[in-house]
Amino acid sequence: MKVYRDVNEFKVSKPVLTVGSFDGVHLGHRKVINRLNEIARQKQGESVIFTFSPHPRLVLNKDHGSLRLLTTLDEKIELLDQAGVDHLIIFPFTKEFSELSYTDFVRILLVNQLNIDSLVVGYDHKFGKDRKGDFDMLQGLAMAFNFKLEKLDALLSDNINVSSTKIRQALQNGNITKANRYLGYSFSLHGTVVEGQKLGRKIQFPTANIEASDPHKIIPGYGVYAVLVHIDGVVHRGMLNIGTRPTINNNADHRSIEVHIFDFDKDIYKKQLELNFITKIREEQKFGSIDGLRSQLEKDKLDVLDFFEQE
Repeated sequence: MKVYRDVNEFKVSKPVLTVGSFDGVHLGHRKVINRLNEIARQKQGESVIFTFSPHPRLVLNKDHGSLRLLTTLDEKIELLDQAGVDHLIIFPFTKEFSELSYTDFVRILLVNQLNIDSLVVGYDHKFGKDRKGDFDMLQGLAMAFNFKLEKLDALLSDNINVSSTKIRQALQNGNITKANRYLGYSFSLHGTVVEGQKLGRKIQFPTANIEASDPHKIIPGYGVYAVLVHIDGVVHRGMLNIGTRPTINNNADHRSIEVHIFDFDKDIYKKQLELNFITKIREEQKFGSIDGLRSQLEKDKLDVLDFFEQE
């Protein structure tokens, strides 16, 4: 996949294009991408995704500080590459750009600049200033500017339209199983191992404290999770806690992300790693003593190992 951060560098003879944020590159997005690639092959053209950075809601919404995304830009690029897209255009989203009307966006960028052959859109596609651009408007623009247009229906899972918003809600509720089913892959979190209080070592459950690589990346809800940990190209099993460490931490407002990696004793301080969330084991709990916490962690480890053995 070729990635463009400047539309002036884009020179493709027969672009078959779709537009969107594609946060998560979930199963609903994959349906659009698969059809995009199919049309491109039929026309002997090339598939193109036109996306934005930063996410439009980070620029336009007053509550942008609370927005959490399913994928970082690097993760999105990797997922789109895996999906077989030929070209990815990453367009800078600004307040000035948001004032552009949908008609001008199609005319100036998609037709005059990119010379699109075809445009593929999802069932709920809206774009342009105040999101006034919809499929009815697009049909008129396709006729006026002589490009092909196709709209896809929503992908249903459990009779629910798959969407980035619903996946974010599932993750915030700690429902990893549902989130992963809608994503079509295991939710991942990239981060750096940072200095911790080293309290886990005292109870024979040393943990790596993780600082997420992107402040806008969503963090699953509080609880204990079975995870796969990628370190230097090697995958390890582990269990991870997200929460306030209520048994040993008096600061209830401080969220921690700590992973205990099974059968692992190397120094990974300042290392970059990737966490794949597989399932939730239990809610975070407060125990009456450190011994009570250690007993529960021993049970958690057995539960996690049993889960992996059944996979």
